[in-house]
Amino acid sequence: MNRVIGFAVFLVVILSVLFGIHYFLWLRLVRAPQWPRPWNLLATGALILAALSIPASLLLHRSSSEGLKWLAWPAYVWLGVMFLLFVSLLGTDVIRGVSWLFRRGTGDGALEPERRQWMARWFAGVAGAVATGVGLAALRSALGPVRVNRVEIKMSRLSAKHDGLSVAQLSDVHVGPTIGRAHIEHLVERTNALSPDIIAITGDLVDGSVADLRHAVAPLANLRAKHGVFFVTGNHEYFSGASAWVAELERIGVRVLRNERVTIADGTIILELAGVDDHSAARFGEPGHGEDLDKALAGWSREHPVVLLAHQPRSVLEAAKYEVDLQLSGHTHGGQIWPFGALVRLQQQFLAGLGQHKNTQIYVSCGAGYWGPPMRLGAPSEIAHLILRARA
Repeated sequence: MNRVIGFAVFLVVILSVLFGIHYFLWLRLVRAPQWPRPWNLLATGALILAALSIPASLLLHRSSSEGLKWLAWPAYVWLGVMFLLFVSLLGTDVIRGVSWLFRRGTGDGALEPERRQWMARWFAGVAGAVATGVGLAALRSALGPVRVNRVEIKMSRLSAKHDGLSVAQLSDVHVGPTIGRAHIEHLVERTNALSPDIIAITGDLVDGSVADLRHAVAPLANLRAKHGVFFVTGNHEYFSGASAWVAELERIGVRVLRNERVTIADGTIILELAGVDDHSAARFGEPGHGEDLDKALAGWSREHPVVLLAHQPRSVLEAAKYEVDLQLSGHTHGGQIWPFGALVRLQQQFLAGLGQHKNTQIYVSCGAGYWGPPMRLGAPSEIAHLILRARA
């Protein structure tokens, strides 16, 4: 019952925000410019349809019909354009405000109606052009080849003998309405080409049920790494049936670490690899699920380095208390569409790349897919190729 109430509240909040943004767009793009008929009516109707397409896409996302799911594409693209339009129009409002303060300071009167209308149309056109141009660039970034981002990380407890151990990290692929099997095959090919010692998948792999997405995810069985392929749950696995996905990934040969630790060895112990359930897992009511660092690190002697897989970067605040050497996370998408990262930072201390909290280093992947709009702006998707170095 609590989950139903929580989801209902979440839905009301999201729909209210969407309504508010579309109303703002109507005020700035239709009402203020005072377009003549029938253009004002057509623009109003288009905004209403665009607004309705977003909740409709959520219903289509739950449909098992492949013939309906492709209809979600326009809604997800509009979601990104909507955000870019909103930001662009806020920028024009700043210009309006500065202009108003300047006129007030110089004693100029209010703008004449014709001048005000001309400026409203000019700002609407500029905002539309900027959102369209930037949106096309963001689409190209999200839908193009995933880059390999090579990063060297020094670890004090890693022995010189094992200097150069490589970890390929995949995160936040979000297989679902607009990401399918072809993208997984692309990631498998690019990852295997790195010949990594370890492959770590740090959550949010899917947005849908095993029944709907089993075929799309199946190529992960072809991932190859000397010491194995490992996975930890993200919050989106709990929207999609985490227990079923844990069983499915284990079936195709991916080792799921659920508050547990494995020893990576090659004659001698190289490091300990630990993994925890998503930070928010306990809220979803899946029996036995919930982040438990005590359990994951129980028995660790601290003689050897430990690498922790934890979907959300904020888990590092607790991991640092255990003096974990390195945490690998995702979740943030690096903000995905600038300047959304500023909001993400309100919840997550680390947004992207290599950072450090106390004595624990953390690498946050921008992700190898996207969520919602098929767009990336200022945060390109990546396969992180992490080279672990012994600190001299």
